[in-house]
Amino acid sequence: MGGFLKNGTWHTSSDWENDDDGHFERQATTFRDEVTDVAPGRYHLYVSYACPWACRTLMVRAMKGLEDVISVSVVHHFMGDDGWAFRPDEDEASTEDHVLGADSLREIYLAADASFTGRVTVPVLWDRERRTIVNNESSEIIRMLDRDFHELATRDVVLYPEARRGAIDAMTEAFYEPVNNGVYRCGFASSQKAYEKAFTELFDALAHYDELLGRQTFLCGEQPTLADVCMFTTLIRFDPVYYVHFKCNGRLIAQFDHLPKYVARVRALPGVESTIHLDHIKRHYYASHPHINPRRIVAKGPLGG
Repeated sequence: MGGFLKNGTWHTSSDWENDDDGHFERQATTFRDEVTDVAPGRYHLYVSYACPWACRTLMVRAMKGLEDVISVSVVHHFMGDDGWAFRPDEDEASTEDHVLGADSLREIYLAADASFTGRVTVPVLWDRERRTIVNNESSEIIRMLDRDFHELATRDVVLYPEARRGAIDAMTEAFYEPVNNGVYRCGFASSQKAYEKAFTELFDALAHYDELLGRQTFLCGEQPTLADVCMFTTLIRFDPVYYVHFKCNGRLIAQFDHLPKYVARVRALPGVESTIHLDHIKRHYYASHPHINPRRIVAKGPLGG
């Protein structure tokens, strides 16, 4: 299930980070720079179709029509002891590394910093001119894609309007811990108490947003924003993966009153469908966490999903 770099050397890790009470603790991202002098072909994204954080960047890129401006390399769905890798011969949805010709994602990190210490994660925004990683924090990358690349977009879609940025940031921050990270807090909890706390917070939050979306079309009003991108990439994985694999089995999203219509509404927005690869998603989660699913059997359902 991956590992980490320490002073530029790879170490295999069989566990995610947990505190003394069993609560999952996500490591902070490391590269936090901004793009400069945007131009077609200068910037490149490294992503996984399985990862909800990486798919945020793919969604914004597609919704704005930036496919010919920002190129993409896609890792193999399986994350084993060597972390994310490029193996297009084994997985038709993945690609080779189009920039450096690397075999693994950690080579990209080491190209940016030969003594890097930390987890090797997606998404990664790479600058071809400076030959380094600009940013690997999804929330910052999607703001840049909407704001800084807008003049190069082929669709006049604005997901982070200046007048609404405070409200969008507040909304996204409010559901990040109980929902986006909440499913992982359930799945990677190492104690019953930690799991039940995360579970309760998750379903309290889902009930709240279900009620909210009974009164308005999108999370911040009547137009889609980056908040909807951040919520959608978790919800689209919920029924086929998180409900079973991460023990988030309070209710399926399909069983809520308003969340199913909301998911369908976002999914129908131009560009979004092309970023969803459910087979890739399911094969990643059920195969890459042997401490949760040691036989790596991929759950078949939900039927009709």
